Amino acid sequence: MKVIAQIVERITHGMHLLGGFFLIAMMVVTLWDVFTRGLFTMTDGSVDWTILGGIELVKYSLLFTVLFILPHSVSRSQVIVDLFTERLPARSKRVLEAIYMFCFGLMGVGMSYGFYHLVDEAAMSYETTQDLLIPLTYFYGVAAFATAMLAVSATVHTLQLLVCRKTAS
Repeated sequence: MKVIAQIVERITHGMHLLGGFFLIAMMVVTLWDVFTRGLFTMTDGSVDWTILGGIELVKYSLLFTVLFILPHSVSRSQVIVDLFTERLPARSKRVLEAIYMFCFGLMGVGMSYGFYHLVDEAAMSYETTQDLLIPLTYFYGVAAFATAMLAVSATVHTLQLLVCRKTAS
């Protein structure tokens, strides 16, 4: 179990770093787009450095940022309010946290299933992005992988809480 948890941890950590890259890329594209649109307006259209598909780049960067960061952060960034659980034994708290984590895993399974079917639909219809004409099968495939990793990560953390009696991180 420990080896599997370490492998999942390494994969999700790499995804987390990639999500940070997408966040920075989204910020740079947004700043560049605002700057070039302002320059275009100030020069009455004589200087046109605007980005074709800038909105799409930001939109898909945001999608990948969220989906790549979530699998690594799902067990670390939960706010625990002790108002209702302060008098519960440690085992009960672990079980409640495991149920909560398992629900994240179910959410990942559902999202991955949906994105998986969107890959087939986009492939059959040759659906592409509007401005950049990139096939949507690529985006849906990556999103299906990222949400599947969310399910795997949440399931591993659930098992660590229940079987290995790992305390909350």
